[in-house]
Amino acid sequence: MDMTRKLAAEFIGTFWLVLGGCGSAVLAAALPDIGIGYAGVALAFGLTVVTGVYAFGHISGGHFNPAVTLGVYTAGRIPFGDVIPYWVAQVAGGIVAGAVLYSIASGSAGFDPTASGFASNGYAEHSPQGYSLEAALICEVVMTFMFLLVILGATSPRAPVGFAPLAIGLALTLIHLISIPVTNTSVNPARSTGVAVFQGTWALSQLWAFWVAPLIGGGLAGLFNRWLANEPLVPLQSKM
Repeated sequence: MDMTRKLAAEFIGTFWLVLGGCGSAVLAAALPDIGIGYAGVALAFGLTVVTGVYAFGHISGGHFNPAVTLGVYTAGRIPFGDVIPYWVAQVAGGIVAGAVLYSIASGSAGFDPTASGFASNGYAEHSPQGYSLEAALICEVVMTFMFLLVILGATSPRAPVGFAPLAIGLALTLIHLISIPVTNTSVNPARSTGVAVFQGTWALSQLWAFWVAPLIGGGLAGLFNRWLANEPLVPLQSKM
C-alpha cells in the first residue's frame, strides 16, 4: 500500500476516533435526559476504535494515535520514516474532527467550550476529580503502555486472525473507565490536541503532558514487547 493511501487512512481514522469519542462527551454525556456518563463515553471510544480499525486497519495498520505509531516503531514493525508522516496525518485528523465538533456544538445556545472543557485532558484543577500532575503522568504512561501491549499482542502472528480490532476496542474502553476521572483519558496525543485547540484557555498549556506521557508509555511498550514476544517481526495490519 502506498504512503498516500496509508496517510489518508490514518487521517480519516483519527478523525472518526476524535469525532465519535469526544463527540459523545461534548454532545451527549451531560444531557439530563440521556446523559451517558463515564461508561457511555468509554464505550463510544471503544466503538470508534473497533469500527475504525476494521475499516482502515488493512490499509495503514489502524494506528490513529502517535503513541501507537511510536510503539509500533520501537517494536520493530514499521520503519522510522513512517513515524513523522503518520503523526502529521493523525494530528491533522484530530484537529479537523475538533473543528467539526466545535461547529456542531456551537449550534446550541448554551455551548461554552471554555466552561465545559470541550472534552479536553487535564490535571490538577482541570482533572475531572482533581488528580495531581504526578498522578496524571503515571496514569497516562501506564495506560498507554498496557494499551500498546494489547495492540501488539492482538496483532501477533500467533494471535487469532480477525479479532484484533475487538481486543483493541475493549482495551480502550477499559482504559477510559479507569482513567476518565484522572485525566479525562488521553493515551493519544492526537485526540488531546484535536480538542485542546478549540477549548480556548487552559487546555493548550497542559497539552504537553498528554504528548509526553503517552509517547513514553507507547515507546517503552514497543521495546518491552520485542523481548516479551520473542517472535518474528510482523507488520501491524497483518492480523486485522
